[in-house]
Amino acid sequence: MVAAAISSMVAALAGGTSEPRGIAAAVQQHEKASLFPKRPKEIRGVHVTMSLVSAGKLGQYVRMRRQGLNTVEVDVKDESGQVAFKTPSIPLARRIGAAQSYYDPYEVARQAHEKHVYLIGRIVVFQDPILSERMPGYALKNPDGSVWHTSAGLGWVNMYDTRVWKYVTDVGLAAAKAGFDEVQFDYMRFPSDGDVWNIGYPRKVSEKKGETIGRFARYAAKRLHGAGALVGADLFGLAAHGNLGIGQVPHKIGRYVDTVYPMAYPSHYTPGEYDIPNPDAAPGPTVFNTLKDFRRSMRGRKAVLVPWLQDFSLGRTYTFADVKAQVDASRNMSTAGFLLWNPEGNYTKNALRPLRGY
Repeated sequence: MVAAAISSMVAALAGGTSEPRGIAAAVQQHEKASLFPKRPKEIRGVHVTMSLVSAGKLGQYVRMRRQGLNTVEVDVKDESGQVAFKTPSIPLARRIGAAQSYYDPYEVARQAHEKHVYLIGRIVVFQDPILSERMPGYALKNPDGSVWHTSAGLGWVNMYDTRVWKYVTDVGLAAAKAGFDEVQFDYMRFPSDGDVWNIGYPRKVSEKKGETIGRFARYAAKRLHGAGALVGADLFGLAAHGNLGIGQVPHKIGRYVDTVYPMAYPSHYTPGEYDIPNPDAAPGPTVFNTLKDFRRSMRGRKAVLVPWLQDFSLGRTYTFADVKAQVDASRNMSTAGFLLWNPEGNYTKNALRPLRGY
Protein backbone atom coordinates (compact mmCIF):
# COMPACT_ATOMS: atom_id res chain seq x y z
CA MET A 1 0.00 0.00 0.00
CA VAL A 2 0.98 3.63 -0.12
CA ALA A 3 3.43 4.03 2.76
CA ALA A 4 1.76 5.41 5.88
CA ALA A 5 3.23 8.63 7.24
CA ILE A 6 5.23 7.77 10.37
CA SER A 7 5.36 10.53 12.96
CA SER A 8 8.67 11.21 14.67
CA MET A 9 6.95 11.93 17.96
CA VAL A 10 5.68 9.01 20.04
CA ALA A 11 3.29 9.88 22.85
CA ALA A 12 3.94 7.33 25.61
CA LEU A 13 0.94 5.90 27.40
CA ALA A 14 0.43 7.20 30.90
CA GLY A 15 2.48 5.30 33.41
CA GLY A 16 4.44 3.36 30.77
CA THR A 17 2.88 0.07 31.85
CA SER A 18 3.59 -2.99 29.70
CA GLU A 19 -0.02 -4.18 29.83
CA PRO A 20 -3.08 -1.93 29.32
CA ARG A 21 -5.03 -1.05 32.44
CA GLY A 22 -8.42 -2.55 33.19
CA ILE A 23 -7.92 -5.67 31.11
CA ALA A 24 -10.51 -7.76 32.92
CA ALA A 25 -13.18 -5.07 32.58
CA ALA A 26 -12.29 -4.46 28.94
CA VAL A 27 -12.42 -8.14 28.06
CA GLN A 28 -15.80 -8.46 29.72
CA GLN A 29 -17.02 -5.37 27.90
CA HIS A 30 -15.95 -6.73 24.51
CA GLU A 31 -17.23 -10.27 24.87
CA LYS A 32 -19.36 -10.99 21.83
CA ALA A 33 -22.84 -12.45 21.85
CA SER A 34 -21.93 -14.69 18.92
CA LEU A 35 -18.63 -16.15 17.75
CA PHE A 36 -17.99 -13.45 15.14
CA PRO A 37 -18.74 -9.70 15.20
CA LYS A 38 -21.51 -8.22 13.12
CA ARG A 39 -19.97 -6.56 10.08
CA PRO A 40 -21.77 -3.45 8.76
CA LYS A 41 -24.13 -4.05 5.87
CA GLU A 42 -21.96 -1.63 3.89
CA ILE A 43 -18.49 -0.86 5.24
CA ARG A 44 -17.69 2.85 4.94
CA GLY A 45 -14.37 3.51 6.57
CA VAL A 46 -10.96 5.15 6.67
CA HIS A 47 -7.36 4.21 7.49
CA VAL A 48 -5.74 5.70 10.63
CA THR A 49 -2.02 5.40 11.42
CA MET A 50 -0.78 4.47 14.88
CA SER A 51 0.89 7.88 15.10
CA LEU A 52 -2.45 9.65 14.62
CA VAL A 53 -4.03 7.48 17.31
CA SER A 54 -1.07 8.24 19.59
CA ALA A 55 -1.65 11.96 19.02
CA GLY A 56 -5.19 11.57 20.39
CA LYS A 57 -6.94 11.94 17.05
CA LEU A 58 -8.95 8.71 16.96
CA GLY A 59 -11.96 10.60 18.28
CA GLN A 60 -12.09 12.90 15.26
CA TYR A 61 -12.42 9.88 12.97
CA VAL A 62 -15.01 8.16 15.14
CA ARG A 63 -17.03 11.39 15.10
CA MET A 64 -17.20 11.09 11.30
CA ARG A 65 -20.06 8.71 12.12
CA ARG A 66 -22.20 11.77 11.53
CA GLN A 67 -21.09 11.88 7.90
CA GLY A 68 -21.74 8.16 7.40
CA LEU A 69 -18.55 6.47 8.58
CA ASN A 70 -19.11 3.13 10.33
CA THR A 71 -15.64 1.57 10.18
CA VAL A 72 -12.13 2.56 11.24
CA GLU A 73 -9.01 0.64 10.23
CA VAL A 74 -6.06 1.24 12.57
CA ASP A 75 -2.43 0.22 12.16
CA VAL A 76 -1.46 -2.49 14.66
CA LYS A 77 1.84 -3.43 12.97
CA ASP A 78 2.97 -1.14 10.17
CA GLU A 79 5.51 -0.96 7.33
CA SER A 80 8.27 0.05 9.72
CA GLY A 81 7.91 -3.22 11.64
CA GLN A 82 6.67 -1.45 14.75
CA VAL A 83 3.87 -2.94 16.84
CA ALA A 84 1.61 -0.26 18.28
CA PHE A 85 1.39 -1.57 21.84
CA LYS A 86 3.20 -3.69 24.40
CA THR A 87 1.81 -6.91 25.80
CA PRO A 88 3.38 -10.07 27.29
CA SER A 89 1.44 -12.13 24.73
CA ILE A 90 3.89 -11.04 21.98
CA PRO A 91 7.29 -11.69 23.60
CA LEU A 92 9.19 -11.55 20.30
CA ALA A 93 7.99 -8.00 19.62
CA ARG A 94 9.38 -6.90 22.98
CA ARG A 95 12.63 -8.81 22.54
CA ILE A 96 13.49 -7.17 19.20
CA GLY A 97 12.32 -3.70 20.22
CA ALA A 98 9.33 -3.62 17.89
CA ALA A 99 6.70 -3.19 20.63
CA GLN A 100 5.90 0.48 21.22
CA SER A 101 3.38 2.43 23.30
CA TYR A 102 1.46 4.29 20.62
CA TYR A 103 -1.92 3.41 22.10
CA ASP A 104 -3.83 1.14 24.45
CA PRO A 105 -5.71 -1.32 22.18
CA TYR A 106 -8.46 -1.83 24.76
CA GLU A 107 -9.10 1.90 24.85
CA VAL A 108 -9.13 2.09 21.05
CA ALA A 109 -11.73 -0.70 20.95
CA ARG A 110 -13.77 1.01 23.66
CA GLN A 111 -13.83 4.32 21.77
CA ALA A 112 -14.83 2.68 18.51
CA HIS A 113 -17.51 0.42 19.91
CA GLU A 114 -18.98 3.14 22.09
CA LYS A 115 -19.98 4.87 18.84
CA HIS A 116 -20.95 1.59 17.11
CA VAL A 117 -17.93 1.75 14.80
CA TYR A 118 -16.54 -1.50 13.36
CA LEU A 119 -12.83 -1.78 14.19
CA ILE A 120 -10.23 -3.35 11.89
CA GLY A 121 -6.58 -3.83 12.85
CA ARG A 122 -4.04 -3.70 10.01
CA ILE A 123 -0.94 -5.90 10.25
CA VAL A 124 1.90 -5.67 7.74
CA VAL A 125 3.17 -9.22 7.30
CA PHE A 126 6.36 -9.83 5.32
CA GLN A 127 7.92 -6.36 5.04
CA ASP A 128 9.56 -5.98 8.42
CA PRO A 129 12.73 -3.90 8.74
CA ILE A 130 12.97 -4.55 12.49
CA LEU A 131 12.55 -8.33 12.64
CA SER A 132 14.73 -8.89 9.56
CA GLU A 133 17.63 -6.91 11.05
CA ARG A 134 17.36 -8.03 14.68
CA MET A 135 16.74 -11.68 13.81
CA PRO A 136 18.55 -12.31 10.48
CA GLY A 137 17.56 -15.97 10.59
CA TYR A 138 14.00 -14.86 9.83
CA ALA A 139 15.00 -12.70 6.86
CA LEU A 140 15.26 -13.04 3.10
CA LYS A 141 18.91 -13.33 2.03
CA ASN A 142 21.34 -12.13 -0.60
CA PRO A 143 23.49 -14.76 -2.35
CA ASP A 144 26.32 -13.99 0.11
CA GLY A 145 24.04 -14.73 3.09
CA SER A 146 23.52 -11.12 4.16
CA VAL A 147 20.03 -9.69 4.72
CA TRP A 148 18.29 -8.76 1.45
CA HIS A 149 16.78 -5.27 1.12
CA THR A 150 14.44 -3.54 -1.27
CA SER A 151 15.66 -0.63 -3.38
CA ALA A 152 14.46 1.60 -0.54
CA GLY A 153 16.66 -0.29 1.93
CA LEU A 154 13.88 -2.19 3.71
CA GLY A 155 14.28 -5.74 4.94
CA TRP A 156 11.70 -8.48 4.44
CA VAL A 157 11.12 -11.66 6.39
CA ASN A 158 10.73 -15.10 4.90
CA MET A 159 7.38 -16.20 3.46
CA TYR A 160 8.29 -19.86 4.05
CA ASP A 161 9.24 -19.45 7.72
CA THR A 162 6.35 -20.49 9.95
CA ARG A 163 7.99 -18.67 12.87
CA VAL A 164 7.14 -15.46 10.99
CA TRP A 165 3.58 -16.70 10.52
CA LYS A 166 3.24 -17.26 14.25
CA TYR A 167 4.68 -13.86 15.09
CA VAL A 168 2.31 -11.83 12.91
CA THR A 169 -0.72 -13.86 13.93
CA ASP A 170 0.28 -13.49 17.60
CA VAL A 171 0.05 -9.74 17.00
CA GLY A 172 -3.38 -10.29 15.46
CA LEU A 173 -4.52 -12.39 18.40
CA ALA A 174 -3.50 -9.62 20.80
CA ALA A 175 -5.61 -7.15 18.82
CA ALA A 176 -8.56 -9.56 18.76
CA LYS A 177 -8.27 -10.08 22.52
CA ALA A 178 -8.42 -6.31 23.01
CA GLY A 179 -11.69 -6.14 21.08
CA PHE A 180 -10.73 -5.48 17.44
CA ASP A 181 -13.47 -6.96 15.24
CA GLU A 182 -11.32 -7.89 12.25
CA VAL A 183 -7.62 -8.39 11.56
CA GLN A 184 -6.49 -7.28 8.12
CA PHE A 185 -3.18 -8.57 6.72
CA ASP A 186 -1.23 -6.33 4.35
CA TYR A 187 2.02 -7.03 2.43
CA MET A 188 0.85 -10.63 2.37
CA ARG A 189 3.01 -11.43 -0.63
CA PHE A 190 6.47 -11.91 -2.05
CA PRO A 191 8.58 -8.76 -2.67
CA SER A 192 8.09 -6.81 -5.89
CA ASP A 193 10.65 -4.02 -5.47
CA GLY A 194 14.42 -4.30 -5.83
CA ASP A 195 16.65 -7.09 -7.17
CA VAL A 196 14.10 -9.80 -6.43
CA TRP A 197 15.95 -12.24 -8.70
CA ASN A 198 18.82 -12.31 -6.17
CA ILE A 199 16.72 -13.32 -3.17
CA GLY A 200 17.55 -16.47 -1.28
CA TYR A 201 14.64 -18.13 0.52
CA PRO A 202 15.70 -20.25 3.49
CA ARG A 203 13.28 -23.14 4.17
CA LYS A 204 11.90 -22.80 0.65
CA VAL A 205 9.15 -25.23 -0.28
CA SER A 206 8.77 -26.60 -3.80
CA GLU A 207 5.43 -25.03 -4.67
CA LYS A 208 4.04 -22.05 -6.56
CA LYS A 209 4.13 -18.70 -4.76
CA GLY A 210 0.35 -18.59 -4.71
CA GLU A 211 0.29 -21.86 -2.78
CA THR A 212 2.67 -20.43 -0.16
CA ILE A 213 0.59 -17.29 0.40
CA GLY A 214 -2.57 -19.42 0.37
CA ARG A 215 -1.11 -21.63 3.10
CA PHE A 216 -0.37 -18.54 5.19
CA ALA A 217 -3.94 -17.30 4.67
CA ARG A 218 -5.30 -20.65 5.86
CA TYR A 219 -3.02 -20.63 8.93
CA ALA A 220 -3.89 -17.04 9.83
CA ALA A 221 -7.63 -17.54 9.37
CA LYS A 222 -7.62 -20.66 11.54
CA ARG A 223 -5.83 -18.91 14.41
CA LEU A 224 -7.85 -15.68 14.25
CA HIS A 225 -11.21 -17.35 13.71
CA GLY A 226 -10.51 -19.36 16.85
CA ALA A 227 -10.29 -16.04 18.71
CA GLY A 228 -13.61 -14.83 17.29
CA ALA A 229 -12.16 -12.27 14.86
CA LEU A 230 -12.84 -11.95 11.15
CA VAL A 231 -9.83 -11.97 8.80
CA GLY A 232 -9.08 -9.77 5.79
CA ALA A 233 -6.33 -9.57 3.17
CA ASP A 234 -5.09 -6.55 1.18
CA LEU A 235 -4.27 -7.40 -2.44
CA PHE A 236 -2.83 -5.39 -5.31
CA GLY A 237 -5.49 -3.92 -7.56
CA LEU A 238 -4.22 -5.92 -10.54
CA ALA A 239 -3.90 -9.20 -8.64
CA ALA A 240 -7.04 -10.54 -10.33
CA HIS A 241 -6.06 -9.21 -13.77
CA GLY A 242 -3.02 -11.43 -14.25
CA ASN A 243 -0.13 -13.17 -12.52
CA LEU A 244 1.99 -10.52 -10.80
CA GLY A 245 4.55 -13.06 -9.61
CA ILE A 246 4.09 -12.18 -5.94
CA GLY A 247 1.80 -14.99 -4.81
CA GLN A 248 -1.43 -13.00 -4.58
CA VAL A 249 -4.07 -15.24 -6.12
CA PRO A 250 -7.53 -13.98 -5.09
CA HIS A 251 -9.20 -17.34 -5.77
CA LYS A 252 -6.86 -19.10 -3.34
CA ILE A 253 -6.82 -16.43 -0.64
CA GLY A 254 -10.58 -15.90 -0.83
CA ARG A 255 -11.07 -19.52 0.17
CA TYR A 256 -9.89 -18.79 3.71
CA VAL A 257 -10.33 -15.12 4.60
CA ASP A 258 -13.59 -13.30 5.21
CA THR A 259 -12.78 -10.09 3.33
CA VAL A 260 -10.59 -9.33 0.33
CA TYR A 261 -9.50 -5.70 0.03
CA PRO A 262 -8.28 -4.85 -3.51
CA MET A 263 -6.05 -1.74 -3.46
CA ALA A 264 -7.71 -0.09 -6.44
CA TYR A 265 -5.80 3.21 -6.49
CA PRO A 266 -6.14 4.64 -10.05
CA SER A 267 -2.86 6.59 -9.76
CA HIS A 268 -1.00 3.26 -9.47
CA TYR A 269 -2.16 1.91 -12.85
CA THR A 270 -0.07 2.33 -15.98
CA PRO A 271 -1.49 4.09 -19.06
CA GLY A 272 -3.49 1.72 -21.23
CA GLU A 273 -4.52 -0.64 -18.42
CA TYR A 274 -8.07 -1.86 -19.13
CA ASP A 275 -7.72 0.08 -22.42
CA ILE A 276 -7.98 3.30 -20.44
CA PRO A 277 -5.46 5.88 -21.74
CA ASN A 278 -4.96 7.44 -18.29
CA PRO A 279 -6.48 5.39 -15.45
CA ASP A 280 -5.68 8.14 -12.93
CA ALA A 281 -7.95 10.48 -14.87
CA ALA A 282 -10.73 7.86 -15.02
CA PRO A 283 -11.09 6.67 -11.41
CA GLY A 284 -14.62 5.30 -11.81
CA PRO A 285 -13.97 2.98 -14.79
CA THR A 286 -10.61 1.91 -13.32
CA VAL A 287 -12.17 0.79 -10.04
CA PHE A 288 -15.13 -0.81 -11.83
CA ASN A 289 -12.90 -2.92 -14.08
CA THR A 290 -10.69 -3.89 -11.15
CA LEU A 291 -13.65 -5.15 -9.16
CA LYS A 292 -15.08 -6.95 -12.19
CA ASP A 293 -11.84 -8.93 -12.39
CA PHE A 294 -11.93 -9.70 -8.67
CA ARG A 295 -15.58 -10.75 -8.84
CA ARG A 296 -14.76 -13.18 -11.62
CA SER A 297 -11.62 -14.49 -9.90
CA MET A 298 -13.38 -15.07 -6.58
CA ARG A 299 -16.51 -16.72 -7.90
CA GLY A 300 -17.57 -19.45 -5.51
CA ARG A 301 -15.46 -18.14 -2.62
CA LYS A 302 -16.86 -17.04 0.72
CA ALA A 303 -14.88 -13.78 1.04
CA VAL A 304 -16.63 -10.48 0.34
CA LEU A 305 -15.04 -7.62 -1.61
CA VAL A 306 -14.27 -4.28 0.02
CA PRO A 307 -11.97 -2.12 -2.13
CA TRP A 308 -9.45 0.41 -0.90
CA LEU A 309 -10.19 3.67 -2.74
CA GLN A 310 -7.87 6.58 -3.41
CA ASP A 311 -8.47 9.70 -1.33
CA PHE A 312 -5.05 11.26 -1.90
CA SER A 313 -3.39 13.18 -4.71
CA LEU A 314 -0.48 11.70 -6.66
CA GLY A 315 0.30 13.26 -10.00
CA ARG A 316 -2.88 15.32 -10.03
CA THR A 317 -5.22 16.77 -7.41
CA TYR A 318 -8.03 14.42 -6.42
CA THR A 319 -11.43 16.04 -5.83
CA PHE A 320 -14.69 14.95 -4.26
CA ALA A 321 -15.90 13.99 -7.73
CA ASP A 322 -12.92 11.64 -8.17
CA VAL A 323 -13.51 9.93 -4.82
CA LYS A 324 -17.27 9.72 -5.38
CA ALA A 325 -16.72 8.15 -8.83
CA GLN A 326 -14.79 5.33 -7.13
CA VAL A 327 -17.46 4.89 -4.45
CA ASP A 328 -20.15 4.75 -7.14
CA ALA A 329 -18.16 2.12 -9.05
CA SER A 330 -17.81 0.04 -5.90
CA ARG A 331 -21.54 0.20 -5.27
CA ASN A 332 -22.33 -0.61 -8.89
CA MET A 333 -20.30 -3.79 -8.45
CA SER A 334 -22.35 -4.67 -5.32
CA THR A 335 -19.34 -4.85 -3.00
CA ALA A 336 -19.63 -5.09 0.78
CA GLY A 337 -18.45 -1.50 1.14
CA PHE A 338 -15.24 0.48 0.75
CA LEU A 339 -12.32 1.96 2.68
CA LEU A 340 -10.64 5.28 1.91
CA TRP A 341 -6.85 5.58 2.05
CA ASN A 342 -4.92 8.76 2.75
CA PRO A 343 -1.44 8.42 4.29
CA GLU A 344 -1.85 11.68 6.19
CA GLY A 345 -5.34 10.90 7.45
CA ASN A 346 -7.15 13.69 5.59
CA TYR A 347 -10.43 12.38 4.19
CA THR A 348 -13.29 13.52 1.96
CA LYS A 349 -16.05 13.18 4.53
CA ASN A 350 -18.93 13.63 2.11
CA ALA A 351 -17.81 10.52 0.22
CA LEU A 352 -18.86 8.46 3.25
CA ARG A 353 -22.54 9.28 2.94
CA PRO A 354 -24.64 6.11 3.00
CA LEU A 355 -27.23 5.10 0.47
CA ARG A 356 -30.81 5.04 1.67
CA GLY A 357 -31.42 1.86 3.66
CA TYR A 358 -27.85 1.65 4.96
